[in-house]
Amino acid sequence: MVAFQLTIDCADPEVQARFWADALRYRLEDAPDGFPTWREYWLSIGVPEEELGDGDCCDSIVDPAGDGPRIWFQRVPEGKVVKNRLHLDVKVGGDRAEVPLETRRERVEAEAGRLVAAGASRLRVLAEPGVDHYGVVMRDPEGNEFCVV
Repeated sequence: MVAFQLTIDCADPEVQARFWADALRYRLEDAPDGFPTWREYWLSIGVPEEELGDGDCCDSIVDPAGDGPRIWFQRVPEGKVVKNRLHLDVKVGGDRAEVPLETRRERVEAEAGRLVAAGASRLRVLAEPGVDHYGVVMRDPEGNEFCVV
């Protein structure tokens, strides 16, 4: 296995980091040793103040258990203009072989509601008669699509 991080282009890294930390039950990554904030770290390595935005400049999240990849939210000047070519599935429904469809639907709807309260928006439901699947397509605060399944 090769170590990797997931990098997501965005306009406001701190907003995205806070939303996705909540959505994935990750935590904001601590600033590197010796730096009380990410802002101070970024300034120390030469990132210009005008590129940092406001706040402490926390732009990455990590899995508290250490199992999942680090996710870094990278500020880019251009906005999102087309559908994502890659998206995240937030898996909360449970295993199809062990959890009935109705229970999975209830779990997905509960999580979708929680994420709406955190800043996401609903796009559409993924459900067809006779298909043992239920999901909700959503958008994060910057309009990036993801699914709750």
